[in-house]
Amino acid sequence: MRLVVMIEPQFGASYADQVRLAKHAEELGFDGFFRSDHLATMRPDLGLPGPTDTWAVLAGLAVETSRLRLGSMVTSATFRRPGPLAITVATVDHMSGGRVEFGLGAGWFEVEHTAYGIPFPSVGERFDRLEEQLAIITGLWGTPVGERFDYDGKHYQLRDSPALPKPAQTPGPPIIVGGHGKKRTPELAARYADEFNVPFSDVDTTGRLFRGVEAASEQFGRTTSGRPPLVLSAAQTVACGRNDAEARERADTIGGTPALFGTPGQIVDKIGEFAKVGASRLYLQILDLADLDHLDVIASQVAPQLG
Repeated sequence: MRLVVMIEPQFGASYADQVRLAKHAEELGFDGFFRSDHLATMRPDLGLPGPTDTWAVLAGLAVETSRLRLGSMVTSATFRRPGPLAITVATVDHMSGGRVEFGLGAGWFEVEHTAYGIPFPSVGERFDRLEEQLAIITGLWGTPVGERFDYDGKHYQLRDSPALPKPAQTPGPPIIVGGHGKKRTPELAARYADEFNVPFSDVDTTGRLFRGVEAASEQFGRTTSGRPPLVLSAAQTVACGRNDAEARERADTIGGTPALFGTPGQIVDKIGEFAKVGASRLYLQILDLADLDHLDVIASQVAPQLG
């Protein structure tokens, strides 16, 4: 099981806070460091100093770290146009030496759109735009150097694009698609993604969604196309302590008992349940960014038991 640190900076985190945690995660041997892509907090009592731009921060982390995989969980398709977004992600991929992973979603939080003057269309249109963005970004990255890329969609049109720059990774950074949708989400993952992520669901629901994306992979010919099978991953909030009291203190600090709660042995058992349904990568949502010791406990007492 590969463990990834995942943070939610919209709850209150400066760039310096994020650098400090990312560097510590790298020192401890975590597989990756991912952050959400939000412009507003979901808790009115939290949020200072205000939002930081996901890809600006990841560009900074690209030069502040040397081994850690870096990515978005997930970039909102409503925030950016696909052509410039492809350029941005490719640029950060080069800055990191080919360590970027690219999560892309439809967007869901209306408040952050109205707060910053971003259109928030219907859910159907948001998924239409997501599908077109996935087609465009993979098309731009996959177009051979010297050739041109055209795209004629309902929401986006590209004409005679040089499709540059190319990312450091070929044909591009791994793409992550995730969510709880029963039809379009697994279809988009099967067609475009390298990884399918189920966020914040119980084990049974996670396994059921994994089976759904595997069925979509069969339906769309992924399993017979020679493409690698999708990496299956899950995301869960964690509060781990060396003993019951320390675990409870961490849970109280973040305002509730998360799904991954307890001592290292208890956390290992719970992660094992996700492994049994097919997860090979787990995103650990860390909500208290000042608590570096939390990562120490996980790295020293949980990770070694997972293999």
